[in-house]
This record gives sequence, structure tokens and C-alpha cells, in this order.
Amino acid sequence: MGRDFEIIARETVYDGFFRVSRFTLRHALFAGGQSETLIRERFERGHAVGVLPYDPWTDRVVLVEQFRIGALESGLGPWLLETVAGIVEPGETPEDVARRESVEEADCRLGELVPITHYLVSPGGTSQTVHLFCAPVDSRDLRLEGHGNPEEGEDIRLHVLPADEAIAMVAEGGIQAAMPIIALQWLALNRESLRDRWQDAPRAPYNGPASAP
Repeated sequence: MGRDFEIIARETVYDGFFRVSRFTLRHALFAGGQSETLIRERFERGHAVGVLPYDPWTDRVVLVEQFRIGALESGLGPWLLETVAGIVEPGETPEDVARRESVEEADCRLGELVPITHYLVSPGGTSQTVHLFCAPVDSRDLRLEGHGNPEEGEDIRLHVLPADEAIAMVAEGGIQAAMPIIALQWLALNRESLRDRWQDAPRAPYNGPASAP
């Protein structure tokens, strides 16, 4: 049978702000043969994009802080420091989302988008993946308060931090969400090469249109 699987049935069991699907399936076993028939629910969140805006001229990063329902009873507090992020809408590329969300959540325009990774968020229960990027940004005079779309219940504050401080927060437990942890650890490994790559380029003006290169 190899690494095969069979979807016997699929149904939507909840369709609200999010969607939940239920699968009836079988799959190949490592020892050979097939599994018993399994029933599994899957959370359909939509695919996401995250971007870490990094100012190579001042060696600072831009993070966003907002209320997150998933962290409400985690013991870590529901206000989290995160990368800029959003969901891919029909017809959008991951790069489109990175630029759109940077304007919506941080009122800034990005330069070159460098891919960090593409990963599954929690494959035991959700189909969601994340395309994660880093991009240069001019962090001078960025407005810190009043970001996000109020019609979507967003209330976002910016944090413009020295890269060393943000990276240290990962080790000290000051950042709890996976996306910024991955992005900042990647930055720690690649910061010098990024500064060599971007420091001599013109500063990308912030507050530009979301579709600007």
C-alpha cells in the first residue's frame, strides 16, 4: 500500500467564524497493512502569512501587540507580541498578504521580502500553514498606537525594539507565540548577512501603498 491513505467521508460539522471538518479515513501503517477506520476533526483556519519587519540601518525590529482569544486561559496572558500577520484571501499571494498586512497593522511599507520558512501550525488538528518572511523597513517615526481595523475588532500597538532585546526576549520567555519565536531565531542566525544585503539600499518609505514593491 505504501504511504497511501483513503478518505471515506468528509463533512462540515461547524461553519461560523471558523470551520470544522470531520474526516472518516484509513491510512497505511509503517509495519504494513492499513489502520482501522478513524474519525478525526480538523480546524479550518485558512492559510496565514507572517512577516518580521527589520530595520537594518538601526538594527531594530517591529513587533505588534494585540489581544488573542486563544491565549485567554493559557496562564501567559491574552496580549501577545507577534509578527505582522494575516490570512490569505482568494486571489492573493503570500507576498501580497505580507505587504497588505504591514500597512493595515503597522502603517509601514516593506522592502524586499525574504522567505524564512513555510510550516504547518499544528498538524495534529488544523490544516493551517504559515508562510513567514523578513523584510527591511524604515522604522523611524512609526506611529505606535491606533493600528488595526476596528471593524474586525483589531486594536494593535507597535513595539520597535533593538534586535538584541527582541531576540533575548525569546530566551527569557517574554514572547510566547510560535511565529515571532521562529522569525526572531532566524533573524539571530541571519542578521549580519541581512545588514550586508540591505544597509546600502535606499530606505523604503513607510506609509506607502500596500501593493508597492
